[in-house]
Amino acid sequence: MIQIDWKKLNACVLAGAMAATASLALVPTTSAVAQVRTLPDFTDLVEQVGPSVVNIRTLEKATPRSGSGSPGEEEMLEFFRRFGVPIPNTPRPTPRQNRPQPQEEEQPRGVGSGFILSADGLIMTNAHVVDGADEVIVTLTDDREYKAKIIGADKRSDIALVKIEAKGLPAVKVGDVSRLKVGEWVMAIGSPFGLDNTVTAGIVSAKQRDTGDYLPFIQTDVAINPGNSGGPLINMRGEVVGINSQIYSRSGGSMGISFAIPMDEAVRVSEQLRVSGRVSRGRIGVQIDQVTKDVAESIGLGKPQGALVRSVEAGSPAEKAGVEAGDIITKFEGKTVEKSSDLPRMVGATKPGTRSALTVFRRGATKELAVTIAEIEADKPAKKAADKEEKPKASSAGQALGLAVSELTDAQKKELKIKGGVKVETAAEAAARAGLREGDVVVAIANVEVANVREFEAALGKLDKTKPINVLFRRGEWAQYAVIRPAR
Repeated sequence: MIQIDWKKLNACVLAGAMAATASLALVPTTSAVAQVRTLPDFTDLVEQVGPSVVNIRTLEKATPRSGSGSPGEEEMLEFFRRFGVPIPNTPRPTPRQNRPQPQEEEQPRGVGSGFILSADGLIMTNAHVVDGADEVIVTLTDDREYKAKIIGADKRSDIALVKIEAKGLPAVKVGDVSRLKVGEWVMAIGSPFGLDNTVTAGIVSAKQRDTGDYLPFIQTDVAINPGNSGGPLINMRGEVVGINSQIYSRSGGSMGISFAIPMDEAVRVSEQLRVSGRVSRGRIGVQIDQVTKDVAESIGLGKPQGALVRSVEAGSPAEKAGVEAGDIITKFEGKTVEKSSDLPRMVGATKPGTRSALTVFRRGATKELAVTIAEIEADKPAKKAADKEEKPKASSAGQALGLAVSELTDAQKKELKIKGGVKVETAAEAAARAGLREGDVVVAIANVEVANVREFEAALGKLDKTKPINVLFRRGEWAQYAVIRPAR
């Protein structure tokens, strides 16, 4: 008969179980391994697409405000201005007769991004990146620089094409936007704040996001900042699926909501720009609004869809086709108009002169109409409109510094993404020597924030104007300091 020591047996079983548990703990579960394998690695994408991304720098011509001093002195002053070095006090030269007029010089205007569409130097970017530029400089990743020619720019879609004289360039691959899924990993390459070839990544947050009249945007949480504009949005196959164009921000920096123009729309626009330098869009001449649920139910439409016609332009294609105010346009060329913003996109993408079918819902019945598409008017140059506006009256409180300022409009604050400040209307004497110029926006003086002209005058009134005064100002997207040193 065999005697069993139950205590020893139990101890052995317990030790074995603990060892098995410990060994299992060292082996990762199948789900954990799968999760690790799905984490994205962007290194190959950067190597593949990075050389196709370019930095775009724009310049504008400006006439120096003061032509005094010798050429050497002017060059030295310009050196101080460009690098933010306080300008030393220099004696003012005595006026001379027959002094030559100052020549126009090119000043930095802005920085953006772009990407190479073709090996012969065709580059796509945003229209707002090159808008108003007198010269466009394109820098490749190998530091080669080229002067670019603007082939065409379309403000409505914010697409622009520029061309450089180069061959054998690495062109991007254009992806199929219809395959793009919400939650998919995407990457951006650009020049935020002028930092070339910066790579950021995130996921697609939404598609078909309505933020513009003619384009449904791709929303992502990729970090996009000023200077990223015009750069590519890239999927995990190394294909460009969008152009980074806008951000939602209360601070001016990335807040995790950015918008990209879908590449299928961008390619359609770019083809017209390449051929004719402009984009031709269709119009029918109606003012439209969204159809609410209450309206849809009350008129017997069923679900809220289509575009409610608020008014019809006299003599327009819509009036000639028989469209009436109160109609609901439910289909265009057989395609359902789900929401009012769909109609401008459908009509806009139609070639002017085309005879198209409209389905309208009118007083409980559906009607079929035929409309001949007209061409939408081209954008009027913004500068001409601005020239006609009266400039706000400038405050002369800063006369001792050579500075006259005025109030910012709400539109200007929104454009610059700032809460307040004052616009420089005139910069002469000490202010000009410090590098300030017309159009700059002063946001603080002597470390005191100024929201409006009243605060600017109050802050200035407390200062000793015989001593150097530091000024924080904005010039476009850039903020920098200047030190105003009154002449002695």
